[in-house]
Amino acid sequence: MCGIVGYIGSKNASPILMEGLERLSYRGYDSAGVAVIGPDGKIGVRKAKGRLDNLAGLLKESPVSGTIGIGHTRWATHGEPSDLNAHPHTDVKGGIAVVHNGIIENHAALRRHLEQTGAKFVSQTDTEVIAHLLNWLYDGDMKRTLIRAMGMLEGSYALGILCDHEPGDLYCARNDSPLVVGARDGEGFIASDIPALLSHTRDVIFLQDKEIAVLNRQGISVFDAYGNHCHHPVFHVDWDLTSAEKGGYAHYMLKEIHEQPEAARKTAAPRLDVPEENWLPIRPEEAKRLKKITIVACGTAYHAGIYGQYAIEKLARIPVEAAIASEYRYRDPIIGEDELFITVSQSGETADTLAALREAKRRGAHVIALCNVVGSTIAREAGEENTLYTYAGPEIAVASTKAYTTQAELLFLIGMALGKMRGHLTAEQAEALAAEVRALPEKMETALKTEPQLQRIASTASQKKHVFFVGRGMDYALSMEAALKLKEVSYIFSEAYAAGELKHGPIALLQEGRLVVATITQPQLIDKAMSNLKEVKARGARILAICRENLREKVEPEVDELILIPDANELICPLLAAIPLQLFAYCMAVQRGCDVDKPRNLAKSVTVE
Repeated sequence: MCGIVGYIGSKNASPILMEGLERLSYRGYDSAGVAVIGPDGKIGVRKAKGRLDNLAGLLKESPVSGTIGIGHTRWATHGEPSDLNAHPHTDVKGGIAVVHNGIIENHAALRRHLEQTGAKFVSQTDTEVIAHLLNWLYDGDMKRTLIRAMGMLEGSYALGILCDHEPGDLYCARNDSPLVVGARDGEGFIASDIPALLSHTRDVIFLQDKEIAVLNRQGISVFDAYGNHCHHPVFHVDWDLTSAEKGGYAHYMLKEIHEQPEAARKTAAPRLDVPEENWLPIRPEEAKRLKKITIVACGTAYHAGIYGQYAIEKLARIPVEAAIASEYRYRDPIIGEDELFITVSQSGETADTLAALREAKRRGAHVIALCNVVGSTIAREAGEENTLYTYAGPEIAVASTKAYTTQAELLFLIGMALGKMRGHLTAEQAEALAAEVRALPEKMETALKTEPQLQRIASTASQKKHVFFVGRGMDYALSMEAALKLKEVSYIFSEAYAAGELKHGPIALLQEGRLVVATITQPQLIDKAMSNLKEVKARGARILAICRENLREKVEPEVDELILIPDANELICPLLAAIPLQLFAYCMAVQRGCDVDKPRNLAKSVTVE
């Protein structure tokens, strides 16, 4: 959700904070603000409702300068988007400034108490409570004060804090919300996510829960909740800066769609041509004993998990359940002996997925994490030895694309590895599948060439108010992700249905001109799929089909528009079909004039429950 940044050094803080906020704008864009300690020792605050450009305009009219500051871009939770509810928040005296990502669950009780002590609140946010609490507790030592305050706060938080009595120190703390800290040549930096730091440092520390960091020109000091020094490994981030920029594309989403061939290549490379036990954190004897696999995730990652359910069951012959992370722990799940628990998260910070991981660990499950961000909370809690990275590179657009295909690809590779370990795949079968994976990037390049055709289709289809996505088997799993993409970026109401389920109710919604998008990649289901499409066409609907080349002859006569993808193994084809479906959502959003990279009400990383 919200993005926070902080800087201390010898340079003017404001431009550095604004650069960081720009790189974190995908985390929220309801409002933005900065706080800087000026040469006079006073904290200057500037904040504005709406996009970052509004704050930039305000700073041009009324600049703040100084060598230490904090900034924030907001995704609203408590209080509507407004200038008053924008961060940073200050205490009554204006001597303490706070930026916050998370939710303070006991803010109402703290607010009542602080009002009794004389605090005057001006906003509706839970964050303002923190500023007043720090002022009430302050005893001349912000580190000690912050430790006491953390003992009173319930909920999740990543905090950046300035205090005008300690103008040479930048304070930060976290609990159940990500925070990255870095230093270079007498400068210190904090941020919610790595991209904000890339132009300044590649060596970072990931704070853990209930920890505090104090940054100054001498370096970084980290303390636990009792004030004891902590020592953390320094992670080197190998993302280059250009990978977090648009690189000439109109939008990050389009750039990331086009990056999928290379992302697929990087994800597969460490897992092909090496023994399975060298990369999969499960021993062959454990694989043979497995009785069940549970894949838990949210949103797009959950849809990748549904794909993984199909792929792993087919390749390894193990029962697999894909579960929604936000619901998992509330159902009192049964985790049996010899069960594998896989969490999937692009950021590695998804709050609901992290909570499900903790529940599974508490119940004794063997856990594996799939994520894209080195050093993320999920990676740390699963253990680096139990974490498989997708190597997709930074994904900036709110709507996930390359994360989906690399997550699905990695789940396919897990299925292959387990199939070999369990004796369900021969060496020859495994090598044939590996060849399909090696060919995937080139075939993705071919799938990307469908963009002009999809632009043409979107030019007339973009005014549709409802779109249906249908498919059978793995194509149904892909249809769910396609419907989500269209909802996210174009605001068109869309739903996915298993094609065979249309006649059990949803077909009542079909009428003349309704657009139905069908994905058809499974040869063994082609006759059933075509029968379903004939039912659709009989009700006057228009059909856009995504189809593999060798099924063209059967599909083309029955549809209004046909998008072809290269032939491939039936388990690989959905990864190819994902690309034109992503491009369809993108083109529809562009035609409708939507802000593709920053869809309304959404943020990239959901770090609150």
